[in-house]
Amino acid sequence: MIKFSILIANYNNGKYFRDCYNSLITQTYENWEVIIIDDASTDDSVEIIEAIIKQDPRFSIYHNTSNRGCGYTKRKCMKYATGELCAYLDPDDALYTDALEKTINEFNEDDIVAAYSQMMLCNENLIPDRIFGGTKQIYNSRYFFNCPTQFAHFFTFKKETYLKTSGINPNLKSAVDQDLYLKILEHGSVKYIKEPLYLYRLHSNGISQQSFKQGAKESFAKVIHDTMKRRGIRTINNKIVPEIYTNSQEIYELLNYQTYKLHRLINKVKVTFNI
Repeated sequence: MIKFSILIANYNNGKYFRDCYNSLITQTYENWEVIIIDDASTDDSVEIIEAIIKQDPRFSIYHNTSNRGCGYTKRKCMKYATGELCAYLDPDDALYTDALEKTINEFNEDDIVAAYSQMMLCNENLIPDRIFGGTKQIYNSRYFFNCPTQFAHFFTFKKETYLKTSGINPNLKSAVDQDLYLKILEHGSVKYIKEPLYLYRLHSNGISQQSFKQGAKESFAKVIHDTMKRRGIRTINNKIVPEIYTNSQEIYELLNYQTYKLHRLINKVKVTFNI
């Protein structure tokens, strides 16, 4: 029976964790573990989480001695994962009760390295609002960079595939998931589950959204550039890939053609007919 490792990187989100916990203990699939790494939270997150999980041996919590950021913390989660399949879950979000079962079924049916689903956008109280519209079935090639975003949560991957990569970049503060997606997709096929399995909570939590988005945009551009270099791509659509990263605009301009209707139509045909 396949073991599933749910990986949680926490920083000051303990107040939302009860919903996350409840969604895990009610899963229809039973062989799972939860690895939690707290990134030196400055609130009472650790006390809240430890009080909730203390009677449940399926949950383990570890601590960073200082605040190291998302990339370092998510990479550290993998150090403790013992399952054949892994997926990240944010402590302020939750899963549908059949998320693990439906995901594992896809791995049992097809030779894939990863699977991803739609996600449900929710308000601060985790009340469902609408399905995130950007998630689509992708055509995976060396020129796929998930830009514009075509998939996000719920992303599940084989641990053995992750170990073939260099792993999540520990220096990243944002665009960490994008770094993971692109590295995993270089090693095999991915399956799209066309229904929401992930509940994504929308809230500010005191973060300046504008400055955060700008930082994430910059980090994503760096991730894309690193991916281009790793894949040995020197030109894209007859434009030269810069040897050294200088700014995000230069990278995004290389990918403008991927937003064109013709490009999307061609990819849709390739996906439909499995070309």
